[in-house]
Amino acid sequence: MPTNRYSIGAMTLHWLIAIAVIVDWRLADAAEHAPRGQHFAVLQPHFALGMAILVLTVLRLVWRLTHRAPPFSSDLAAWERVLARTVHFVFYVLLVGLPLMAWIGTSMWNQPTDFFGLFTIPNLPFGENRGLGHELQELHGTLGEVMLYLIVLHVLGALKHHFWDKDGNLYRMLPFGTPKP
Repeated sequence: MPTNRYSIGAMTLHWLIAIAVIVDWRLADAAEHAPRGQHFAVLQPHFALGMAILVLTVLRLVWRLTHRAPPFSSDLAAWERVLARTVHFVFYVLLVGLPLMAWIGTSMWNQPTDFFGLFTIPNLPFGENRGLGHELQELHGTLGEVMLYLIVLHVLGALKHHFWDKDGNLYRMLPFGTPKP
């Protein structure tokens, strides 16, 4: 595998997390439009997938710490490098922070999370505080929207590099194609 491409492990975790985030967003949207009284039941798969995203993200961070990322293309401008690093950092903060925030919030509602019928994720020991739990969930929703905007920025950047710059940067995170050095 060329050194200007991410490892297969990094690619796999990247795409698993990306797909899971999109599915989780759609689950949250479905819960927003659920009939009265069914909102929380519809949110259970969203909570469970959020916890899976947390685990995948922790694995991704461990992978990242033990496997060097490929260097940026020499064609990238300084502002592009800064923007890429900033967006990736904020992604990691949100990918860890959003599920933790939701877990704390549901714990404050005394509502354990069913993990797709396999087991129950216990509440964190924060004690019941429905008001604060609600505020955390509201913040979670707002930061989830920030995540969506970052995803759009990330995708637009990848498309810009692929179609406008034609620099092969998209292939750094794909097992095919030729990224430029």
